[in-house]
Amino acid sequence: MSMATRKQAQASEPHPADSHDLIRVHGARVNNLKDVSVVIPKRRLTVFTGVSGSGKSSLVFGTIAAESQRLINETYSTFVQGFMPSLARPEVDVLDGLTTAIIVDQERLGADPRSTVGTATDANAMLRILFSRLGKPHIGSPKAYSFNIASMSGAGAVTVERGGATVKERRSFSVTGGMCPRCEGRGSVSDFDLTALYDDSKSLSEGAITIPGYSMDGWYGRIYIGSGFFDPDKPISKYTKKELNDLLHKAPTKIKVEGVNLTYEGLIPRIQKSMLSKDVEAMQPHIRAFVERAIAFATCPDCDGTRLSELARSSKIKKISIADACAMQISDLAKWVGGLDEPSVAPLLANLRATLDSFVEIGLGYLSLDRPAGTLSGGEAQRVKMIRHLGSSLTDTTYVFDEPTIGLHPHDIQRMNDLLLQLRDKGNTVLVVEHKPEAIAIADHVVDLGPGAGTAGGTICFEGGVEGLRASGTVTGRHFDDRAKVKETVREPDGVLEIRGATEHNLQNVDVDVPLGVLTVVTGVAGSGKSSLINGSVSGREGVVTVDQSAIKGSRRSNPATYTGLLDPIRKAFAKANGVKPALFSANSEGACQTCNGAGVIYTDLAMMAGVSTVCEECDGKRFQAEVLEYKFGGKDISEVLAMSVTEAEAFFADGEAKTPAAHKILDRLADVGLGYLTLGQPLPTLSGGERQRLKLATHMGEKGGVYVLDEPTTGLHLADVEQLLGLLDRLVDSGKSVIVIEHHQAVMAHADRIIDLGPGAGHDGGRIVFEGTPAELVADRSTLTGEHLAAYVGG
Repeated sequence: MSMATRKQAQASEPHPADSHDLIRVHGARVNNLKDVSVVIPKRRLTVFTGVSGSGKSSLVFGTIAAESQRLINETYSTFVQGFMPSLARPEVDVLDGLTTAIIVDQERLGADPRSTVGTATDANAMLRILFSRLGKPHIGSPKAYSFNIASMSGAGAVTVERGGATVKERRSFSVTGGMCPRCEGRGSVSDFDLTALYDDSKSLSEGAITIPGYSMDGWYGRIYIGSGFFDPDKPISKYTKKELNDLLHKAPTKIKVEGVNLTYEGLIPRIQKSMLSKDVEAMQPHIRAFVERAIAFATCPDCDGTRLSELARSSKIKKISIADACAMQISDLAKWVGGLDEPSVAPLLANLRATLDSFVEIGLGYLSLDRPAGTLSGGEAQRVKMIRHLGSSLTDTTYVFDEPTIGLHPHDIQRMNDLLLQLRDKGNTVLVVEHKPEAIAIADHVVDLGPGAGTAGGTICFEGGVEGLRASGTVTGRHFDDRAKVKETVREPDGVLEIRGATEHNLQNVDVDVPLGVLTVVTGVAGSGKSSLINGSVSGREGVVTVDQSAIKGSRRSNPATYTGLLDPIRKAFAKANGVKPALFSANSEGACQTCNGAGVIYTDLAMMAGVSTVCEECDGKRFQAEVLEYKFGGKDISEVLAMSVTEAEAFFADGEAKTPAAHKILDRLADVGLGYLTLGQPLPTLSGGERQRLKLATHMGEKGGVYVLDEPTTGLHLADVEQLLGLLDRLVDSGKSVIVIEHHQAVMAHADRIIDLGPGAGHDGGRIVFEGTPAELVADRSTLTGEHLAAYVGG
């Protein structure tokens, strides 16, 4: 063969590097996956569908993304790995063709009180540099504009070794920070109600301190009683001014109690460090109740809530301070930055413009940079995380999204689709877990999991294109083109809940009567003011039960039985039937297996390597001591009851020897929200987002209240599950409740008795009521964005 012929043959053969264009998963068994094998094309948009709990997240996040992250972590030195979370290898036989995975999930952004939209996206960092270069008067480096850095100065003698001699020199330093000294950069100041901290009629020995966790038997009690600053047997009402100041405000002081060196600190600074440094939403319920009872938060009078010192606010560019810039709506700030023309900072301006334009492009132009990060919804948080990836030059990367259309009005979904396609077209692999047909429709490849949820799911039902999915006969395929119809007859309200002069966030002095005794849907584009109206003016009223989108808190020891309170009546029933203590039937208390402490597994920490968990040999993973399992109720032991599904347990506790009305009532509610397949002892961290939302709904359904407020209850729900949710909402209304739903899903809108539509736009372009009436009237009217989309959806 001539050289020319050989070259031609080589040119026609594909290069070996081009043969790796698939991600192969073989034998995945994470959570409920049943030996799943699937092939995913690279540099394409693949959507994973299936009912809530079918195994989508287990495959995408728990297997593919988790293994990619683990392999990347292994490329670092063992020293660096020691500082990283150790990730176990997912249960899968073969997983190859992986690329670097970037996970953009719905986890809320850090709820630290100092975290804002600006600090979470680096927009604040760029603004601080801009003001330090162009601000007049010039006040210092970028630190001088940061509300997280306090101003400080100091001086003293230092010892320096120089030329073989020891020389003492005087040194001084000064740091100019932008933090408001009054509120320490939090924007709000706290005022303590002292009567909630202690009972002044009692002495310390009598348990005067009423703060949760401050019992006189524990270390806190020993520190205060043994400090020697006051007589422990003297009632607090009789303390001198100095003694009261020592109890409440004393700075950290070293003391010795019972031969142990400890630090004494006044109650108020201790509470500020231990409780107020956390976001209220992240607190345990009893701590949160105490904080809300004992502490009143007010806007800081010195900085007017801007978090910045007077010096930082005095430096301006074109009459705008950094505080003014952060308070602007981002779409307005983008225009202002676009109008700045200064060659000396041209690269910085270009970067800042690109970041702010990304906010607008992604549909978050209505936010401001000073918005606390903890107040963003799950969908908003996910889109904020997307911003840093939109302008990225990376290619051949795997982007993993968890329902990116959550919290988006139908009007905004097309924009999100364009962004996902834009990432794909750069040569990236985009994996999306999604339920909305409008988002599934743009997929190059679809993987449908099911057929059911929990143990009834975990298998691949379909792989292929969107048209193939439609014709596949799977649950998703059958429901893909479902369109709800507008109700022919609607219920009539039996009263109204008045809202007058609502001005929270972007609301523009809104007056509205929310109908009672019916299903009311509050809708509008993202950022139009729906949550501000309902959460600000309805939630918190007497008789109102609110089910919001905040995450369920729970460790791997928590499960649906503990979270819903179901375990209490079950434990009591077991105790009564066997004549023993209820604590024996708790895996977190006296009945726990002593080898694994009731965890069912033994965790071995291997430092920077992934920890290993093995099933406890003593209890065989049942979590209880052997003698506890000898006690039966209705012929079953406690571990067998916790292994039951909700449906099985509902029948078990309904009648006969095991009849337990209190337990049956809770199980009824769990079945009502579509969680009949969950096992009672399944750890909370293994539940999907949709399952957690419905678990929370089932728990709140037991509360006494005439008005239910639900914030996007369709989050994480499959098209087939939405029908069941609508049935549940109907049953709630028919039982005499008033249900108010904040929602974008057109099926829920079509099913409503009344619709309140906010808009017309987002941010300062919204905040007004643009429509009130029935869904049929909205479809006929078509005067709002919601009306147009709902009319197109129902074929009106």
